[in-house]
Amino acid sequence: MKSSLPKNPDVFAKPNTSYVILIAGAAALGGFLFGFDTAVINGAVAALQNTFNISSAMTGFAVSSALLGSALGAFIAGPIADRLGRTKTMIVASVMFTLSAIGSGLPFGIWDFMFWRALGGIAVGMASVIAPAYIAEVAPAHLRGRLGSLQQLAIVVGIFVALLCNYFIALGAGGTAEGPFWFGATAWRWMFWSEIPAAVLYGVAALMIPESPRYLVAQGRHREAANVLAKVGGGDVESKVEDIRQTVLTERKPQFSDLLSRRGGLLPIVWIGMALSILQQFVGINVIFYYSSVLWRAVGFSERNSLLITVITSVVNIVTTFIAIATVDKFGRKPLLLLGSIGMTVTLGTLAVVFGNAAIDPATGTPSLPGLSGIIALVAANLYVVFFGFSWGPIVWVLLGEMFNNKIRAAALSVAAGIQWIANFLVSTTFPPLLKTFGLGAAYGIYTIAAAISIFFVAFLVRETKGKELEEM
Repeated sequence: MKSSLPKNPDVFAKPNTSYVILIAGAAALGGFLFGFDTAVINGAVAALQNTFNISSAMTGFAVSSALLGSALGAFIAGPIADRLGRTKTMIVASVMFTLSAIGSGLPFGIWDFMFWRALGGIAVGMASVIAPAYIAEVAPAHLRGRLGSLQQLAIVVGIFVALLCNYFIALGAGGTAEGPFWFGATAWRWMFWSEIPAAVLYGVAALMIPESPRYLVAQGRHREAANVLAKVGGGDVESKVEDIRQTVLTERKPQFSDLLSRRGGLLPIVWIGMALSILQQFVGINVIFYYSSVLWRAVGFSERNSLLITVITSVVNIVTTFIAIATVDKFGRKPLLLLGSIGMTVTLGTLAVVFGNAAIDPATGTPSLPGLSGIIALVAANLYVVFFGFSWGPIVWVLLGEMFNNKIRAAALSVAAGIQWIANFLVSTTFPPLLKTFGLGAAYGIYTIAAAISIFFVAFLVRETKGKELEEM
């Protein structure tokens, strides 16, 4: 039996692309904070190590502490979003982002610093689940790939803005550990405080956008869902609400047990989502954005030039994300992933060879890349970001937002995103010890293997989702 909906001129609504872009962009602010929060640590790594006199292993753990929080945030985001709604969950994340930004700039020791970073990590994890889920649920099928890519665009813009802030703050202060800077605080503290305005804006934006129509239908609020769909446009509103109603279990909340097959194991589609998340991280992309200033200093660049190179790399990441937005709904998800995997394998392999054969400076014990070797490393690193930027960066988030059916989407996306953060934690925590013990060549060799595995994974296990309605998944 069809639900009772108001008969009005908007029952068949024309697509309202500008409105959909507006609300999807507001939701993607969570992605901006995701990128900003995870990258802002880049400029402060050396200063933290000197300020608190910590080892390379503790440095890796301090950098990665936010990622453990992110894994927790991703796991709890689905149940919270199904209980409170998507927009209220965004508001909760906004408050956490704000508190974390304030606290991370005011630590008395490394342990309370890690607490504040972990709190921000929880918010990042929640945003990593909520933004793609919300965008997928409000976007028409023909726009969903491009709008889903807004999440990755927001992430890379957040990374860029964080690194740009780091660069100018360090430039103004004369160094990341120099002080006093503004109001007597050292530069690295201001790097964390620079996140506060965006964190507050995210909460304000969440108050202004409509709730997800699929969440509203799940709550039995069919009339409100119809009103949202009418504003979004894109077809027969009444039929759309009925399609959603047929695919969403309204008699109970989705549970993690929904992810289990009859034999007791996880559903195959959940394993695919988890593997996508793991491979996205195991190719080592966040080594570039968490440690690149340390990495380039290790091969002979000054602190200022290292930070500038990192900013340039983040610009490359933004440009290539626009390529993904322009092509994802035209060429599909799978071809872009395959091309990205092949390109990453070649460029990471090049980095592994160059760093593996770098001469060691006897005075400092660090690898040296003079002349052509340094140029090859810079070009390969930025080409690697290009191949990741138009493929595994945005496309994985698009797929995670749309590949699961309505019944399991929130729970499955939480699991996949949680696993992604755990994988990110493993890569980020192990990089400083790898760098110190085995060198950059070995580290990039490991990431090359992961990229090569991703080629076969996409070719044989990933299915195309271009143009399909969520109710068809």
